[in-house]
Amino acid sequence: MHNIIPREITETVRTRLKNFPAVALLGARQVGKTTIAGIVIDQFPKSIYLDLERPADLNKLTDPEAFFEQFNDHLICLDEIQRLPDIFPILRGFIDRHGRNGQFLILGSASRDLIRQSAESLAGRISYIETTPFNHKETAFCDSATHWLKGGYPRSLLSGNDDISFQWREDYIRTFLERDIPQLGFQLPANTIGRFWRMLAHCHGQVLNASKLAGSMGVSSHTIRKYIDLLEQTFMVRTLVPYSGNIKKRLVKSPKVYIRDSGILHALLDIETMEDLFGHPVYGSSFEGFVIENIVSRLPRWEPSFYRTSNGAEIDLVLTRGTKKIAVEIKSSTTPKLTQRFWNCIDDISPDKTVVIAPVDSPYPIADQVMVMSLADFNV
Repeated sequence: MHNIIPREITETVRTRLKNFPAVALLGARQVGKTTIAGIVIDQFPKSIYLDLERPADLNKLTDPEAFFEQFNDHLICLDEIQRLPDIFPILRGFIDRHGRNGQFLILGSASRDLIRQSAESLAGRISYIETTPFNHKETAFCDSATHWLKGGYPRSLLSGNDDISFQWREDYIRTFLERDIPQLGFQLPANTIGRFWRMLAHCHGQVLNASKLAGSMGVSSHTIRKYIDLLEQTFMVRTLVPYSGNIKKRLVKSPKVYIRDSGILHALLDIETMEDLFGHPVYGSSFEGFVIENIVSRLPRWEPSFYRTSNGAEIDLVLTRGTKKIAVEIKSSTTPKLTQRFWNCIDDISPDKTVVIAPVDSPYPIADQVMVMSLADFNV
């Protein structure tokens, strides 16, 4: 359909397979895991690929030990592993018998917490890599506004026009609700989760008010947290925790909630075009979420949080790694302005580096030690 666009994590997968018996590539459905796996396994002298959603391939694992032994010198790729969670203890026995790296490449559309047995059975033998939709470093083929509007799912971003892209995302949402959630073992009506997901889209980028959402849904706050956990474990939602450094001020304690992919957010809110987005109340928080997701997903070793005092002074993103701290403020305006509250927050947290990310053409200093730059220019 399209030329294959290079993905940043392809080399990471190859490196991990050289150093671990098993590598798990996890991420939402349709983010490109199978394409990445195809590129990787093509470079192995011997490999075999099974799609566990195909009955014929699933059938081959009626006696998995016999099947694996038959291909014991191959890299065995198992796609949609969440369909067969009971296989992990068998994988462990096989891995330990053969004792070499690069035995299994496992793909799954659910987090390791949902595929709990992998974490328990393969501890010390498996490396996990999260695959996300296209990030801003991988989208040189389109402009930033298109990426923001359509999101990073390959079929959405590479579609011919806004209309086809929007239709694909609507179909994706429906499939996720009606097929994927039940397949993961959740007995929840599709319309209940669908309604909740849309409500979260309206609260995108806001501090979570579980009791307000519970009142709207007619359920308990505990149930709301279960729903959020489900959407988080299936890579649809990101919760950003409040900063917890040694600060004497009263800080907000609830997390913020973001729909991870901006294109899915826009589909949930019926935003089809850039004109729709410009006129929508979510405009600023959509840009904020887009920037946060692109930064956080590329920096898995940095701890992300937000800083907010009880009187509302805020920094959108604080990245922490060891003793190093980076403060990131996000503005959707091409001429960003900073308030006194912003400077108060910077005094509170004393970051090593402070950046304002906005849709600007080139970086420039806005104050001593504070640079304004585009998402494309940001690095740690």
